[in-house]
Amino acid sequence: MFLNLCLLVFGFFLLIKGADLFVDGSSSVAKLLKVPTLIIGLTIVAMGTSAPECAVSVAASLKGENSLAISNVIGSNIFNLLVVCGCCAFIKPLEVKENLLKKEFPYSIFVGVILLIFVAFFPFKNYTVMRIEGVILLVLFILFILNTIRQSLNARNQNIVSEGMEEIKAMPLWKSLLFIIVGLIGIIFGGDLVVNSASYIASEFGFSQTFIGLTVVAVGTSLPELVTSFVASKKGENDMALGNVIGSNIFNITLIIGVASVISSISVTFESIMDLVLLMVMNVVVFFFCKSKREINKKEGISMILIYLIYMVYITMR
Repeated sequence: MFLNLCLLVFGFFLLIKGADLFVDGSSSVAKLLKVPTLIIGLTIVAMGTSAPECAVSVAASLKGENSLAISNVIGSNIFNLLVVCGCCAFIKPLEVKENLLKKEFPYSIFVGVILLIFVAFFPFKNYTVMRIEGVILLVLFILFILNTIRQSLNARNQNIVSEGMEEIKAMPLWKSLLFIIVGLIGIIFGGDLVVNSASYIASEFGFSQTFIGLTVVAVGTSLPELVTSFVASKKGENDMALGNVIGSNIFNITLIIGVASVISSISVTFESIMDLVLLMVMNVVVFFFCKSKREINKKEGISMILIYLIYMVYITMR
């Protein structure tokens, strides 16, 4: 038990330090390439912080434990949306860019609806995500990446930069990439240590594996998003913080479930379908927060965290 507690603390240290290096390196690359930090958040940062979810879900799919793959993704997306955005808004109101409101956020809701249709509206296939549906999700992922690249090229051509980019320290490219790689390693290994040690500690206290999967694993694999967005928000990089969350949620559904279901069709429980419905409802609520004032303020951030706590009570009692 003591060893696992030490590993848990060390995992958190790796996460925090790794996120700090990752944000600095990514911000520097954004300035060097004249790419808005929102784009960096939607791609490099989002993909990096989604690595733990990808590792857990793909490993679960390879072992035939596919229910863990989808519950991990849904739980992580709910955590990202409510807790990560909520905590960042509590630190500093999250300004929502018009492009994110018109394109990326609706796309995040769209891919969630597509997944819900796959798992809930075709009972004749026993509520599974089939391989062909996994291919469709991967196509949606590729379309998202291509559109983001197009936005990046347009931003460079129009010389658009994010507010606050002047204050970002531009390091040499090799150093920026080194910061990104070392930071990513810290984030991945830190997240892995936190999940494994926390799961062991939870088991020692007698919690069920289902409960651990919905809470410890989902929250643990989302810690990179939380820490990275927290650090980005604290440094004034709100574009990167919000872009990281939306980008990660899109990656989790399209890339991770896509890859996992292509490896092996994913069976979905009724509880996971209900969680997916709740995720869609929460997406609409947060989208309303964003659209009403073009920002998520401190009060809304607190309400999002409270909604998540209520959700935790719900999954504990069901």
